[in-house]
Amino acid sequence: MKDTYQMIEAPTEGFYKEKGSKFLAFAYPVRTEKEVKACQEALRKKYYDARHHCYAFMLGPRHQSYRASDDGEPKHSAGDPILGQIRAFDLTNVLVVVVRYFGGTKLGVGGLINAYKTATAEALQAATVAEKLITSELKIQFEYDQMNLVMKMIKDYELEIVQQEQAMNCTMTLAIRQNQFDEVAEKFGKMHPLKVLAAAD
Repeated sequence: MKDTYQMIEAPTEGFYKEKGSKFLAFAYPVRTEKEVKACQEALRKKYYDARHHCYAFMLGPRHQSYRASDDGEPKHSAGDPILGQIRAFDLTNVLVVVVRYFGGTKLGVGGLINAYKTATAEALQAATVAEKLITSELKIQFEYDQMNLVMKMIKDYELEIVQQEQAMNCTMTLAIRQNQFDEVAEKFGKMHPLKVLAAAD
C-alpha cells in the first residue's frame, strides 16, 4: 500500500479571464477545517465585492475528507471542476478558492467549468509539491543502557522522535513509516527489557 502523499508547500495563485469575467484562484496548504475556514474568511474580507467565492478542499493523508462548493454558481459548474483538478494533481491537505468577478456576459455551464478548471490548474501548476510520509506512532520505554541500541534503530529506519522523556527509564514516541511499522514494532518488541507501551495511528 502506498504510504506517501503529496501537498503543496506554500500558497500560490492562478488567473483566468473570459468575456470580462475574472477568475482569481488561490491555493493554500491546510491540514484542518479550521485552517480552511481561516483562509476563506481572509479572502472574503479582501475580495468582499466579488460575486462568487467557489472552493474545494481535500484533507488527510489518505484523501479521506473533501468538500466542494459552487457558492451560487450553477450546480457542479465550479466546486467540482476545482476538486477535479486537486485530484488530477494527486494532492491532499490543500484548499483552492476561486474568486469570480462577473463581467456582464454569461458563460454558460460549459464555459464556467472550463474557467474554474483552468484557474485552479494555473494555481496548482505554480506550486512546489512536497512528498510526505504517512506515519503511525509507537511509544516505547527502555532502560538508559539500551539507548545506543534504540538510537541505532532510529538511525537505520530513519524514524522521527516525536517526544521523549529521560528519567530512570526513558520514554520515547516515534513516528514510523506505515510500510515499516510492523517490522519496526516487532524488532522493538524483541529488545527486552524494552517495553512497547502503545501504538496509535
